[in-house]
Amino acid sequence: MAVLTRPEILRLIEAGEIVIEPFDPSQVGPASIDLHLGREFRLFRHAREILHVTEETDHRAVTELVTVDDYLLLLPGQAVLGITEERLTLPDYICGWIQGRSRFARVGLMVHVTANFIQPGMVRTRQVLEMNNAGPIPLAIHPGIRICQIILEECVGRAHYTGRFQGQEHP
Repeated sequence: MAVLTRPEILRLIEAGEIVIEPFDPSQVGPASIDLHLGREFRLFRHAREILHVTEETDHRAVTELVTVDDYLLLLPGQAVLGITEERLTLPDYICGWIQGRSRFARVGLMVHVTANFIQPGMVRTRQVLEMNNAGPIPLAIHPGIRICQIILEECVGRAHYTGRFQGQEHP
């Protein structure tokens, strides 16, 4: 497996093999693509019950969907689910990794510390971002910022994702 660089990413986008909607070539760095934060978030409710983590666990049962115009205040220790503005389609021979950006990590914002793998063959899917404020100060998270980046790799062989998050539109 090899990480794709800017020229190869742009070539595959031009060929229609990789689709990012909306897309601006300035999003592509030397070996990654920046993605923007959307306006929808899932906030965890304060529960008095235990949530049993099983194969049937559904994050929607313990969260509420909110839409923000200006910013979301993320308190120290608080976790929230966000989502990218962009919809991503990958061919069956390309997979990816979502990474937070270091400028935000340096102030305590963790973006996608776990579950950061994007399966090959993903179709028109907005990426849910597991975000956490690990720092000591409240953070105002603004929709529209370049919140994370994806690193793309060529797979050995071909595979196609058909899981329950294919085509997701909301966090």
